[in-house]
Amino acid sequence: MLVYDVIMQSHMWAAWKKVERGLKVDLTNRTDDHKPAELLVGENLRLLRARAGYSLRGLAEKSGLNVNTLSLIENGKSSPSVGTLQQLALALEIPLTAFFESEQSEHQVVYTPASKRPKIPFGSTLLEALGKDLQGANVQPFVVNLQPGMGSETRMVVHTGHEFVYNLEGLLQYQVEEELFLLNPGDSLLFKAHLPHRWQNNGAVPAKFLLVLVPAGENEAQDSQHFTVQLLKKELTMKIAIITDDGKTISQHFGRAPYYLVLTIEEGQVIERELREKMGHGQYINQPHVEDHGSLGHGMGAASHGKHVNMADTIADCKALICGGMGRGAYESMRSLDIKPLVTDLIDVETAVQAFIDGKLIDHTEFLH
Repeated sequence: MLVYDVIMQSHMWAAWKKVERGLKVDLTNRTDDHKPAELLVGENLRLLRARAGYSLRGLAEKSGLNVNTLSLIENGKSSPSVGTLQQLALALEIPLTAFFESEQSEHQVVYTPASKRPKIPFGSTLLEALGKDLQGANVQPFVVNLQPGMGSETRMVVHTGHEFVYNLEGLLQYQVEEELFLLNPGDSLLFKAHLPHRWQNNGAVPAKFLLVLVPAGENEAQDSQHFTVQLLKKELTMKIAIITDDGKTISQHFGRAPYYLVLTIEEGQVIERELREKMGHGQYINQPHVEDHGSLGHGMGAASHGKHVNMADTIADCKALICGGMGRGAYESMRSLDIKPLVTDLIDVETAVQAFIDGKLIDHTEFLH
């Protein structure tokens, strides 16, 4: 208790001296609990972007996000995912917590009562910040709350530094690259965060875990600037497919698009292009329609999976598939065929391909239907 008493005494003494001078202070450095999360994140993104000297387009180019996506976030009209904010934090060289701090200030000692933790939802995930306003942001601790069946995202997340996980409640599954780890209460996991990873609550009850993000040191940061490109180049030559109507733009509908634009990439350069015909919904117009919604959801049944397999037959040699929109069933079918689906908000083929090569193409799974 001695350390706790010293921290509290120093914290309260500084606050009390301000009160003596007639200043109103908030002893918990709390965020604005009454402001919607989307508005707070949007306002802070605009402030942080301007402070770093980026235009919307400039930040879009560095982060690999679409200008319209950034505009929607800044105006509080879109709730970004954890992965999206990590891309922005990496581009702006700031801690993740900076996006939901109502006041930008730094302290050497941060005391956060349990009832005053800054909380913000990211889709199905609720983050509670434990180290808001820590000077230098050498460590970023969170409590993560997950409902049964929920997780970080379908796509894998990558960032610099290290990640530490300590499971508090429930059953937590972590995937790091191809390896799965099942964490019971009391289990922990520590790994280099440039390895693709994701988490999910596979249990029947809510899960809660401690997540600690440790940014890269100076030497590691220099080595990690191109970590996504290095991951991509594990295979020196690979093919990717793009859903298209004209070979220049990315189609918004996987099932209806008539073509795949297949690109051969070698050491980060496109060396070959080929336009291949693609089976679409039109080919099945004379076949009897089978409803397979059921409990699996739209397009998740065996009949739909068979159609998706046929559609993917001509790109069996591709490692990734880029499209502007697709159903959840088609997405899962591609994954089962070892073709990585990527749903992008980018329209121009060349822009999306360059973002993919640079390791900055965001998989917007929220666009799945």
